[in-house]
Amino acid sequence: MPGLLLGDVFPNFEAETTIGRIKFHDFLGNSWGILFSHPRDFTPVCTTELACAARISDEFKKRGVKMIALSIDSVEDHRNWSKDVMAFNSDEAESPLPFPIIADDKRELSVQLGMLDPDERDKDGLPLTARCVFVVGPDKKLKLSILYPATTGRNFDELLRVIDSLQLTAQKKVATPVDWKPGDKVMVIPSLSEADAAALFPAGVTTKELPSGKKYLRYTQV
Repeated sequence: MPGLLLGDVFPNFEAETTIGRIKFHDFLGNSWGILFSHPRDFTPVCTTELACAARISDEFKKRGVKMIALSIDSVEDHRNWSKDVMAFNSDEAESPLPFPIIADDKRELSVQLGMLDPDERDKDGLPLTARCVFVVGPDKKLKLSILYPATTGRNFDELLRVIDSLQLTAQKKVATPVDWKPGDKVMVIPSLSEADAAALFPAGVTTKELPSGKKYLRYTQV
């Protein structure tokens, strides 16, 4: 993503969407946000992805995360395709898509955010959007980015997991270890002294003994 790094303020772009024209920061308000792009409407992997996103949209809402999708298709195509997406979830076939989709048919936003996949092109030879994920905090700063190729569908359970981690670690002086899930033990950040850790974590801190003798593997429960 040229020019957009973790911690940068996410661009306050304006765009046409399935709910009308938006300014991104106004759309987010004080919420967290997730923007995820897909290569093309009316394609198989994209349909399964957005159907999954729609099915678990209440999980994002529960976490205070506003969802918005994007591709290079038009608003009209997005609206028509949304019916197919919801029909994939057979029990929700008559329901509207629970989040908007940005119409970036001129590819302006995709270029600005580095979302185009040079290896995936349309019938006119123009590049399609890759499967990008951007998580933006209430401070409008980029907290996480993941980039998948067109041929690999995303794991939305993993996106919920990383949002849980981002929200937890934004509030407490901890980090989440490999394969962490909510309810698991977390790690005390190395910059925190033993005295401060003891004061901050009344549940206690356990330290794993290591051959190096260094006491950096500190666990606690929050």
